[in-house]
Amino acid sequence: MAHAPYRSRPRVVLVTRKTALEGLRESRGTLDQVRFYLSSRGQDIAYVQEAHDRFVAAYAQVEGAIPADQRRVRIDRGDLDRFLFAPDDRVVVVGQDGLVANVAKYLSGQFVIGINSDPERFDGVLCRHPPAAMPELLQWTTGGGFLIENRTMALAEREDGQKLLALNEVFVGHRTHQSARYTIEVDGTIERHSSSGVLCATGTGATGWARSICEQRKVENELPRPSDPSLAWMVREPFPSVSTGVGLDFGLLEPDARLILHSEMAEGGAIFADGIESDALEFLGGQSVTIRRAEQALQLVVPEHVFRDSPGSL
Repeated sequence: MAHAPYRSRPRVVLVTRKTALEGLRESRGTLDQVRFYLSSRGQDIAYVQEAHDRFVAAYAQVEGAIPADQRRVRIDRGDLDRFLFAPDDRVVVVGQDGLVANVAKYLSGQFVIGINSDPERFDGVLCRHPPAAMPELLQWTTGGGFLIENRTMALAEREDGQKLLALNEVFVGHRTHQSARYTIEVDGTIERHSSSGVLCATGTGATGWARSICEQRKVENELPRPSDPSLAWMVREPFPSVSTGVGLDFGLLEPDARLILHSEMAEGGAIFADGIESDALEFLGGQSVTIRRAEQALQLVVPEHVFRDSPGSL
């Protein structure tokens, strides 16, 4: 098949993160020092070396499938907040599912293709495709075989206008996960709390941290699916006392509903999305946050058979 002219094809943005071996080499200097560091702790370098080699091979296969005259750029996870995405970019995430969540909040409707670089170690819930599928994925708009799954995202907005987007969940609480004090407001009901924090999850996040909390608490309510417009919120370990209650501890937010929290913490209060604590917003006494469904959604490219075979799909 002849390739379209250079100007007519969108740029491919390849998103990756450092492998464990690359991180260790940066901190230790040389491969020998990494080997010594790991062996002194009873670990074998072979495990991280194998994972690194698998990623390198997968990435080479993905990049090799891009036509030589097609624009492409590689971005590390740590540089996402400084990168400007074009409206027609094709975003290709090579790695594990968490990297899709990392990039989602920086997008505004671009298609995202998740490539699982190591199926033996990563589940591939969001990174649905093997590296070998890259040629077909680049032609998917004309060749068929793939569809777009709209994944709901959550928005947390502080009273001063600061915002965080989340593909999985928003967490509000204390940075150290110790007792957080706040008032919670939902559906016109207000209650003062002392707890380990509040989690508000999308249908995507309902398969991860939120699911663990619900299973531990024996919550029987059905959680949202990835494409559902509703969110699920839950309070972690609410503590009953003379001044705090436990009546508001779980619920679903319909598309137009809001969950509002007012901080009563003198220090350590934080709001973060998708587990990225380094990107947290401050949440101290006098500050509030409103959590709701975001207007934008992740446009995830998935195999066409997913819509027929998976109960979690559209």
